[in-house]
Order: sequence, then C-alpha cells, then structure tokens
Amino acid sequence: MKKLKKKVLYSRDEINHRVKDIARQISQDFYGKDPILVGVLNGVFIFLADLVRNIEIPVQVDFVRLASYGSGTESSGRIKITKDIELAITGKDVIIVDDIVDTGLSLNFLKNRLLQAKPSSLKICALINKRNRRKVEVNLDYVGFSLEGNFLVGYGLDCDERFRCLPEIYEIED
Repeated sequence: MKKLKKKVLYSRDEINHRVKDIARQISQDFYGKDPILVGVLNGVFIFLADLVRNIEIPVQVDFVRLASYGSGTESSGRIKITKDIELAITGKDVIIVDDIVDTGLSLNFLKNRLLQAKPSSLKICALINKRNRRKVEVNLDYVGFSLEGNFLVGYGLDCDERFRCLPEIYEIED
C-alpha cells in the first residue's frame, strides 16, 4: 500500500473551535425546536458526533448513506442511496450534516429527495466547503471551513476508506 504525502491543513484545536461555533449557531437558530440532524455516512460520523455533543438543544439524529465515489478521488457522478433515513421528517425541522461538499451532486440529490417529504424547514451544514469543484450550486447554511485545494483526509474524511481516524484534517500532496 502506497504511503501518501500529506500536510496538516486544520489542527484539532481549529476543528474543535469551528465545531463549537456551528453548534452554538444551530442552538440559537433552533431554540425551542427539536430538529432532526441527518448525517451523510460514512465521512460525517466524527463531525456529527462532536457537533451533537456541543449543541445545547434537544436534537434527533438519523443517517443516510449515499454512494457516488468509487475507490478513487473523483466522484462517479452517479448517486444511489445505500441506507435511507428512518425517522419521519414531514413537518419537522431538518438539518443535513455532511463532512465535505465537493461537486454538490450528492448533496443536491439528497436535499431534493428530503424536500419531497415536506419538512417544515431544511438547512444544510457542512464541515468543508470546496467551492472550486462545484458542479451543482447548493446553499450551505452552516460551514466549518471553505477552501480550494487537493484531496483531504482525516477527521472522518477518507481516501479509499483509509485515514478517517486521523484527528486533524490533512491535504494530500501530489
């Protein structure tokens, strides 16, 4: 297995600070409500866990799993649901939580699919916003970091199912 060259892009402290900021904003925006956070697996599990621990209002959590990446670093462009949400979201406040928004194809697909269930509101939260690779415009309500650059790993982000466990976010160097 080839060793990847990588450099720290965001430290543990920087990530922790941004997660707390997002959690504080969600807590304020949804005060008195009981939103459902829908995490997009697999990459979101670490971010979502930290986010939920820092949100100061009651929330419910569910997951969806979408497949659009093969074993490489480029999206196939074809999206399929491999695990659907289980909670009823009709008339509820819903926040989609994703680890990274790259092309926007998967997130746009999920947003449109969830809107069919007629939630009361639908917001989108992403840890990483990579606008330079966007193919479909998606409005993000809560963003941890916006950047351009190479492929990222760590803090749940993977490359061929490797490096999710790293506590920092790294940029893969060519």
